[in-house]
Amino acid sequence: QVQLVESGGGLVQPGGSLRLSCAASGSIFSINAMGWYRQAPGKQRELVAAFTSGGSTNYADSMKGRFTISRDNAKRTVYLQMNSLKPEDTAVYYCYMRIAGNGYWGQGTQVTVSS
Repeated sequence: QVQLVESGGGLVQPGGSLRLSCAASGSIFSINAMGWYRQAPGKQRELVAAFTSGGSTNYADSMKGRFTISRDNAKRTVYLQMNSLKPEDTAVYYCYMRIAGNGYWGQGTQVTVSS
């Protein structure tokens, strides 16, 4: 059974920073892709940033230059460093991993940007 456990969300003032983490556990031989998505109230889930199976990165346009995705393969963990946060970044952030051809989601972590 594969599980993704996220941490690092919370309340931050505009202009502040947060770092999200997502660790995978269970029977894992290889992780083909990993990334972060978010869903704001009343909106569809959208891509934030992701590693492709080829190792390249994709970022949503509104996150470029502010957010950085990174990973530690040995720890089976993906990170999202978020800087210069804006109120419109408020959402539930979900990590995603494709492992052995199957997609897995984390439980979600709330990020609230407010003064």
